[in-house]
Amino acid sequence: MFLKKFKAKIVPSSSSWWLMARTAFKVAVVGAGGGIGQPLSLLLRQIEGIDELALHDLRGTKGVAADTGHISEQGTVSGYVGNEQLVPALQGANLVVVTAGMPRVPGMTRDSLMQANGGIAITVTRAMACACPEALIAITTNPINIIVPTAAEVLKEAGVFNPRRLFGVTTLDVVRSRKFIGDHMNIDPEKVNIPVIGGHTGPTILPLFSQCQPEFRGDTEDIERLTHRIKEAGTEVVMAKGGAGSATLSMAYATSSFVKSLIRAHNGQEGIIECSFVASCMENVPFFAGPLELGKEGIKRYLELPDLNEFEQKSLDKLLPILKKNIEAGINFAKTFEKK
Repeated sequence: MFLKKFKAKIVPSSSSWWLMARTAFKVAVVGAGGGIGQPLSLLLRQIEGIDELALHDLRGTKGVAADTGHISEQGTVSGYVGNEQLVPALQGANLVVVTAGMPRVPGMTRDSLMQANGGIAITVTRAMACACPEALIAITTNPINIIVPTAAEVLKEAGVFNPRRLFGVTTLDVVRSRKFIGDHMNIDPEKVNIPVIGGHTGPTILPLFSQCQPEFRGDTEDIERLTHRIKEAGTEVVMAKGGAGSATLSMAYATSSFVKSLIRAHNGQEGIIECSFVASCMENVPFFAGPLELGKEGIKRYLELPDLNEFEQKSLDKLLPILKKNIEAGINFAKTFEKK
């Protein structure tokens, strides 16, 4: 169970007080040459508190590093290319953001996507276990519901798994919820605060409109319509791009926002709440996306789920078996993957 009820709001940073008397902070991005990785690298250069940015991919990262390294922001940027430079890129990292992998294309099932990306996730996780075993890990590679449990098993096998330091980034679901609700209510999306729980696939995403701040203005039909759009927003982008890409830019934005929260919390800012897919204490569901308070070592507190209305409870009951199946698939993938 989560320990405290969800009542806190995300605390924005209005000053850089926390930059004083701190140690150097290194962020490594694996997959930095891709559709998410490149815009994410740009956005990360604008975050205070990153002293070293290490960019890795199979190709193209030398150019990305040179390009982003010319931006007039503090910190250094270095590029690493190929499997042989993966461990050097990760060495000593405080935070690793994993964006490597194939994007989803029209008609691709999550199982097919896992076959494409699961091996990549295992290779990267093994390298992290060797090069930076105490790092915070933020995974955006899909399918997150399956990849994160896979990564956890690899870290367990290496003896370095810390459930408070492994995150599946589901911030995009919150970002979309804020935007769609803000537009519906004709208010600034940044003023909308809503938890999104469950997982990070359409059937497992559950925005809690009953907990929306400010209070949601709309009827049941509006909630059902917006919930459906939030769940299927990824497909909406894939179709709008004609199958030539997925939600890369919005995912980069959301991941950058999550990284900023991790760094703020690491440097002592209190009251930072984010929703993320993490190892949980929920009965029969070892991983779950829910509200967390972040701290210096990753997860400071698991916040208890609020009281749900009838629609939300039915939706939760429906998604849990799907989520459980996803998690089991991830664990089995790690256990049966050919060791190299």
